[in-house]
Amino acid sequence: MESKLIILTGGSRGIGHETSKMFWENGWEVITCSRTPVAPQCPWTKNKQNHFQIDLENLETLENSLTQLVEFLNGRPVKALINNAAISPKSQSNERLSFVDTPIQLWQKVFNVNFFAPIMISKAIINNLKLAEGMVINITSIASDMVHEFAGPAYATSKAALKSLTREMAADLSKYGIRVNAIAPGEIETSMITQDSKRLIKSIPMGRFGKPEEVAAVIHSMCSDSFSYVNGTEIEINGGQKV
Repeated sequence: MESKLIILTGGSRGIGHETSKMFWENGWEVITCSRTPVAPQCPWTKNKQNHFQIDLENLETLENSLTQLVEFLNGRPVKALINNAAISPKSQSNERLSFVDTPIQLWQKVFNVNFFAPIMISKAIINNLKLAEGMVINITSIASDMVHEFAGPAYATSKAALKSLTREMAADLSKYGIRVNAIAPGEIETSMITQDSKRLIKSIPMGRFGKPEEVAAVIHSMCSDSFSYVNGTEIEINGGQKV
């Protein structure tokens, strides 16, 4: 059963919005999930009908929302699940929260959104992914492999956990025809970029930040047949920042 349907979390802004836009423009049907309604800049009328307003932070309500999502799918094959939604808390002055300054309740919130929600969503639609011999793409981060100047330990460790989960899922789900990969963006021009963070450009060999559409293009390519033998790996998109 050929499917041109994907599910994308965190589709209201930044990388998620550009990814949704790219898939829609290339003839795919996109179901988006985010805490907020459809972003007003989204130009697609149909996207409003395919949007689920879901709070990934609350795992109890998430379970109910996923039941509704599965009912909405009605047995349709899903070609890809893109686990893009994430939170990266900052201090009141919008600075990195250190290990000491991050309360345990905030760690739990970050892990709920960045790590546990991808697990729950993937398991909820596993049968739909099987039908399409689809894939799961987890959006990790450059912060999962290095201490980042602006991303704190809760965000970094949650993304490191998601990176490890990608490997484990690939090993377990391949027998169902489902591939699992990750992409790790570096510094990308989104609303999270501030004047202070622009000094990171000097650490990037290409001399600039990435664009959300460049990340979206990689995600789109990963859903093509040219990536049919890529499984259990992480693709870095950082302009050479780690070389």
